[in-house]
Amino acid sequence: MSIIVFAESTDGNFKKSTLEAVAYAAEVAKNTSTNCVAVSIGNVDDSKASELAKFGADKIVSIKNDKLIGFVAEAYAKALANIASQENATVIVVSNTYSGKAIAPRVAAKLKAGIVSGVISYPDTSNGFKIRKTVFSGKAFADVNITTAAKVLAITPNTFNTIENNKTANIISVDAGLTDSDFITHSVEISRASGKIPLTEAEIVVSGGRGLKGPENWGLIENLAEALGAATACSKPVSDMHWRPHSEHVGQTGITIKPNLYIAVGISGAIQHLAGVSSSKVIVAINKDPEAPFFKAADYGIVGDAFEVMPKIIEAAKKLKAQHA
Repeated sequence: MSIIVFAESTDGNFKKSTLEAVAYAAEVAKNTSTNCVAVSIGNVDDSKASELAKFGADKIVSIKNDKLIGFVAEAYAKALANIASQENATVIVVSNTYSGKAIAPRVAAKLKAGIVSGVISYPDTSNGFKIRKTVFSGKAFADVNITTAAKVLAITPNTFNTIENNKTANIISVDAGLTDSDFITHSVEISRASGKIPLTEAEIVVSGGRGLKGPENWGLIENLAEALGAATACSKPVSDMHWRPHSEHVGQTGITIKPNLYIAVGISGAIQHLAGVSSSKVIVAINKDPEAPFFKAADYGIVGDAFEVMPKIIEAAKKLKAQHA
């Protein structure tokens, strides 16, 4: 038996969320006295794939096929399910990213497995197989007991730690039994934001709302983000008015994030916005309205005009950055 983990990659490189998933799977394997098998799909170089061992993989399965360079949910799911069957896997772990959300239910259906998404805990096997997940847009938790033989877990990014070690693992190249019928859909074009920290990977996010009054004032957000090594985000009204691209919209209808620090500037804190950011470990709200709903959800709040407060915070952040350069 083994624990399988999907090692998601982009342009041949593994994301931070992938390393978290491998470390998570390795811990589950350790606690259940099984092996952690990482499955890399999409022509990742063996030198890159070998890095997965440093985060706990006991074995690395590499599936290389030119058709898999672009993400194809059906093919990826079949490949992962086939490897899981071959390895007699009891648990299949994926990161709850866009790709993970696409393949996790497909893998579960193929294996007749129970599935839990939004996982935020390690399994409790003292009485069954109980796992904790977020519900109601992160406002509550649910403990789910999975009773099927195989189990699919989609873990929440930025929830579990990664620890590097000197471990090594064998890399095995396999075919995974894919046919032309598994590629009935394909990507025509992939457009990615470049030169920015991906929101889903960011540990610090600085976000702006209508309180900034216009796109010409976005330098306040960008300057603080640069000083903190953070990603930038915005509220829905800001993206709707085309002040910022929709790729930066966080909230119920945008991207859901879980950074270590979320700084909201000039955002009132409507429930739709909070639904996408409430799982942040620390929330700082800056707003001149003392009755802004965000202050009820924030860990720290500053009541003041953003145009007066932000320059002082940026200056302090730059000084701190210089001290640690």
